[in-house]
Amino acid sequence: MKHYLKFLVLLLFIGCESDKTASSVEVDPATIARHIERLASDDFLGRKPFTEGEVKTVNYLKDEFEKLGLLPGNGDSFFQDVPMVEINGMPSANMVMAGKNGSFNLDYLNDFVATTNKVTTDVSLDKSELVFAGYGIVAPEYGWNDYEGMDWAGKTAVVLINDPGFQSGDSTLFKGNEMTYYGRWTYKYEEAARQGAAGLIIIHDTEPASYGWTVIESGWAGARLIIESDLPQLEVESWISGESAQKMFDASAMKGQDYQTLARNKDFNPIPLNVTVSVSIKNEIKKDVSKNVAALIPGTDRKDEYIIYSGHWDHFGVGKAIDGDSIYNGAVDNASGTAGLLAIAEAFKKSNPTKRSIVFLAVTGEEQGLLGSAYYAENPIYNPKQTVANINIDALDSPGKMKDLTITGYGQSEMDEYAKEAALHQGRYIIPDPVAEKGYFFRSDHFNFAKIGIPALYASGAYEGFDQSIEEIKAYNDAYGNNKYHQPSDEYEPGKTVLTGVQLDLQLFYNVGLKLANEEYFPKWYEGSEFKATRE
Repeated sequence: MKHYLKFLVLLLFIGCESDKTASSVEVDPATIARHIERLASDDFLGRKPFTEGEVKTVNYLKDEFEKLGLLPGNGDSFFQDVPMVEINGMPSANMVMAGKNGSFNLDYLNDFVATTNKVTTDVSLDKSELVFAGYGIVAPEYGWNDYEGMDWAGKTAVVLINDPGFQSGDSTLFKGNEMTYYGRWTYKYEEAARQGAAGLIIIHDTEPASYGWTVIESGWAGARLIIESDLPQLEVESWISGESAQKMFDASAMKGQDYQTLARNKDFNPIPLNVTVSVSIKNEIKKDVSKNVAALIPGTDRKDEYIIYSGHWDHFGVGKAIDGDSIYNGAVDNASGTAGLLAIAEAFKKSNPTKRSIVFLAVTGEEQGLLGSAYYAENPIYNPKQTVANINIDALDSPGKMKDLTITGYGQSEMDEYAKEAALHQGRYIIPDPVAEKGYFFRSDHFNFAKIGIPALYASGAYEGFDQSIEEIKAYNDAYGNNKYHQPSDEYEPGKTVLTGVQLDLQLFYNVGLKLANEEYFPKWYEGSEFKATRE
């Protein structure tokens, strides 16, 4: 664990103004527990958009906000319609790869998954030429282009997950071990489509992806949601397992070569594999409207300035059974954050009126690619220039109160300073995300607020407990990631689930929002942040 210590930063002893950073109002732990238990119950069917579970969830949130006395957050409505397309795709049973050194079949789910964002009933790759494209990155600021010198029409790119800096030992290669947006699977599909490729296959590897193959199975199988777009789209978006990738390379012109080392070379050029791929997908298309839920507490003399608390209400619904359970309840991810919105709203209603307005936004489609927050960012209810900050709440979980507050995206904006001050008041310290290589900054809804220039805080206690060691917390987090994340076993257990750490984090988020809501200052992005120019 010694390598984690370098992430610890010295406490900045900021002069606290307790009337601005904290309040005698407590975020009620009973409220948190009640809402998590209800939202994560089987009655809500895993809260998947376009299902009975969505109807129950959004109406529950509307009713609870109304009971608290909040106003509709979108004019006279608590809802913001988010038009989506549901694509229920059934890939062929096999993905067929054929080359001079042999041909073989990959089995659906065990070896590959395949999806499409094309709104059409049939898509396919028919003996499409496979070309290894390294990490699949075009990054002019790094002088990097993995697609250069190749006509990609009709071809399928094969790429690695994450980016070249991961485990390179070179802190100047991209951002070293910290994942950039170029490392995210969403970017890789987008870039391959821009290059004119027919398909893209991402090679799964647990460590650089930060999740195992079971997450790929559950997240990419069955019906999925998209927001229809005029941007270029691939015929097929796919993942294959690491074992399947080795079979592919063994049958290719690259047999015996170290493809990972080759891909880290700045002068890398695409390498034809002399292998073709064939796979098809039959789609059932359904166009429908999901909903973001928005509620408002108006401010007093600065009511046209807003602090937005966000959290996604959705999860994976009913899916593949694991150990006889097919309901993906999502207690931690993200009944915890959705309950947190309601508990913080309750706390604000118990406190004195604030100068600025407070918005609570429960967004849809996070699990399908941050869709609800992306739609909000393109169609904001509140002027982004008048939106002071975003505080995003996603997947709070700990075995008790935590000494740390781990900030994902630390060093991006002055929201770090607000968090430090609030943490100090609780006797806690701040650290940057010690696993920045996992790219969590790009994996929750705060990212879409950042993209339109709104400084965002995304944090939780995740490193060291008051009563548990660093090693014990790591083991706890690893157990959740391996055994519960995106699986039916992410359930709330009355009498067993510990919420003291969740309450402490939510209290901190309330205190940060309270300070922001009673001052005139707008937090700024730091120099070097890619979001600074958008704000200015």
